[in-house]
Amino acid sequence: MSSFRTLDDLESELGSVAGKVALLRVDLNLPMHEGSVTDATRIRASAPTILELADAGAKVLLLAHFGRPKGQRSSTLSVSMTLDAVEDVLGREVMFVPEVGGPVVAQSVGILGNGDIAMLENTRFWPGEEANDPEFAAFIAENGDFYVNDAFSAAHRAHASTEGLAHLLPSFAGHAMESELKALETALDRPEKPVAAVVGGAKVSSKLAVLEHLVGKVDHLIIGGGMANTFLAARGVDVGASLCEHDLRDTANRIMDVADHAGCTVHLPYDVVVATEFAANPPSVRTCNVHEVARNEMILDIGAAAAETLGDVLKTCRTLVWNGPLGAFETEPFDAATVALARTAAALTAEGSLVSVAGGGDTVAALNHAGASDDFTYISTAGGAFLEWMEGKTLPGVAALRT
Repeated sequence: MSSFRTLDDLESELGSVAGKVALLRVDLNLPMHEGSVTDATRIRASAPTILELADAGAKVLLLAHFGRPKGQRSSTLSVSMTLDAVEDVLGREVMFVPEVGGPVVAQSVGILGNGDIAMLENTRFWPGEEANDPEFAAFIAENGDFYVNDAFSAAHRAHASTEGLAHLLPSFAGHAMESELKALETALDRPEKPVAAVVGGAKVSSKLAVLEHLVGKVDHLIIGGGMANTFLAARGVDVGASLCEHDLRDTANRIMDVADHAGCTVHLPYDVVVATEFAANPPSVRTCNVHEVARNEMILDIGAAAAETLGDVLKTCRTLVWNGPLGAFETEPFDAATVALARTAAALTAEGSLVSVAGGGDTVAALNHAGASDDFTYISTAGGAFLEWMEGKTLPGVAALRT
């Protein structure tokens, strides 16, 4: 983390920030239902950064996108939809400004007192945002004195507000961004070995780059979800009516060969939970050996014996990276393996023997469902950015903050 300026460096770099204008990139792309925010997790993540800057006397201008307006103004995609939720979390009044630059923002800055907070309009209302247009970045930057990025979840996008601004103003990582970067460096860049990775989800095709990168980085690769079926099929297992990408069997075999040469053990289930229909607690549900799946049955979870063995694997590891559920966890009883392994990982973390980092929307939901989230070392709310980091890609919004 020494290569990133953080809020701890603000005073030495800029002196007092009282009266200075902070352009603060946050994530306000929040889930909504009937006009109200249903999950304020991302606001809570950035609240410490927002409040520290405000309490130090800065005029804080929040920059964020909301939805995909594709460079056009849309009343239903204004970030002002999130204003009430932001004020609730911060416990402060927040001014809404319907622009991101120019005289309207300049006038608003003049109205704001030291320590006040304003929310600028959806950056994606302007085509220059997603194009990372230098002129648009300069248009935003002219009203700011320094830039803080606290939106790791948008760091995989090279946009004006996530990357361009960092080249125009003194730039710093906010507390949420700093925590994310530290956790990710600890988990894969400089992990304590042995390292295990759990990769689940429906399709191998969506996580091919992740799997290819991880086999050279980790000691144990645990594959679950629908993608495990593709790997089982590649090993000659008849997976019946299960979700399976049969055209990727050669790819799955190549990944397992690369893993073998890299000294990475790939763990596939040997007992599975199957049913003839995908529904909650169907009468046809049973647990069987992978070689006993009937033609009309679907594999919907890892079996209890395999889940227990995977728990034993985690007990030998010092670091865990997790992305994706082991089964169709949203529907009982196909949540059992995910819940069991998550609770094992949480217990090992709580006792201090495991560093556990997880990320991705489904993963967060699955760990919350298991009641395991609070004991994980770090849970990222980022989706695409977390996946691209697992693929070993350079994230533009992070690279731009490097000193």
